[in-house]
This record gives sequence, C-alpha cells and structure tokens, in this order.
Amino acid sequence: MVNVTLQEPQLNLQAIQQQFANADASEIVKWSANTFGEGLVVSTSFGIQSAVMLHLVSRIIPDIPVIWVDTGYLPAETYRFAAELIERLNLNIQVYQSPLSPARMEALHGKLWEERNVEALNRYDFIRKVEPMQRALKELGATAWLAGLRRDQTDNRKTMDFVNLQSNIYKILPILNWNSKNIYDYLQAHDLPYHPLFDQGYMTVGDWHSSRPLTLEDDGERDTRFHGLKQECGLHLPQTMGEEKSLDSSSL
Repeated sequence: MVNVTLQEPQLNLQAIQQQFANADASEIVKWSANTFGEGLVVSTSFGIQSAVMLHLVSRIIPDIPVIWVDTGYLPAETYRFAAELIERLNLNIQVYQSPLSPARMEALHGKLWEERNVEALNRYDFIRKVEPMQRALKELGATAWLAGLRRDQTDNRKTMDFVNLQSNIYKILPILNWNSKNIYDYLQAHDLPYHPLFDQGYMTVGDWHSSRPLTLEDDGERDTRFHGLKQECGLHLPQTMGEEKSLDSSSL
C-alpha cells in the first residue's frame, strides 16, 4: 500500500456523500482502504459499542493501526474489556497517553472534573485526550481516520457527513446512519459483547469520574457524560476557526 497525501487524491466530498447515501458500512471501509492505503487509521475508546467498529474494520483491514487514547482514568471494566477485544480481534493497538501522568496533572491543575464547569472540563479533555490524539495522528502519518460516530448521538454529529475534513485529515464515518437496533443486530450476528457497564445502565462510558448510568430524568444518553455540561470531549470537534465555520454551515 502507498501513503496518500491530502493533495493526492483531491476528493469531491459532495459527490462522495451522494455515493455513500445508501452504501453498506463495509463498502465505505473498503473504499477507505483503497483510497488512503497506509495513511488510514481507526480510533477506539473501548466504549459501550466499540466492538462493532473494531470488528467491522479489522476483518477488512486486519493490520490497520488502532489508536486508543488512554486517559489514565478509565473504569477497571474498560481496561479489561479492551484487553479482551485486543486479543480476540488481534488488533494492531497503538496506545497514546498524555505526557502528564494523572498524579502530576492533579498536582499542577487540580482535579479539573470536580470544578464542574465547561472551561475546566475542556482543559482536562485537551490534556488527556485531544493532545494525545493529535500526536498519534501525526506520528502514525495518518491522512484519514475511521471513527464510529453516529448522527443520533449528539447535536454536533447530526451535522456530519460520511467523509469530513478535520485538521487536514479526512474523517470517515461508516456507521453514521446506524441506530441502536443496527448496533444490537451487528453485535448479535457476530457474537460480540457490549461493554460490561452496559448491564449497569450505562449507555455511553468514558472516564470513571465523568460517566454515569442513564436515568429517567435524562433527555439523551450524552447527558450522562461530563456532568451534563457538554456533549463532546473535543476529539470530534473542529480545531480551527475555519473548520468550525465549515461545520456550522454543514458544508463538509
């Protein structure tokens, strides 16, 4: 396979969205592999439904680099779930972490999640998630990034297309139009597990201090993250004003 730069090929994103409107998720993954070759990576959080994307992608591209940003604050169940899937699917896992250990970060900045305001949470997310992911993409020479985002998850994700441009990297979303039933059916068809905290009422799970089970008072599953103060950790948000303007106009 040959590394591909963003100048080669120049993608017609509008035409691609039309091409993928009724495409199967596996077709999108195959197109991604053929288009970007060794520049293609996939990310995972080892969250509630992560087995779907990991299985979908790794059975088509067995050696694809799988980026896992380990914040150091994940539940014990997540680390065990990750170990199970890494072994079962023989994943080419690439673990990235903040250069600041949890203890060092807390000494310098405090327990940012306890401040319960968006500014502190954003600082936490940049230190523990965004910077490691940006470093991973750079070090792995990524030109395209497969992710398991779905339109029904957050307001921001409703604006996304199958192929988007973020920080000069193409982000490809094969299961963008899937819903919870599609996820369940895929897991059942391939005998794949949900994250173990699913049985305790978690619809989404990240760090232990900023995730909780769904309750009747919640409007949606993302209300259970980040103390209900925000929906995104920053990994899937535009990193520049130009990108933000593009997303706001739904032009990607």
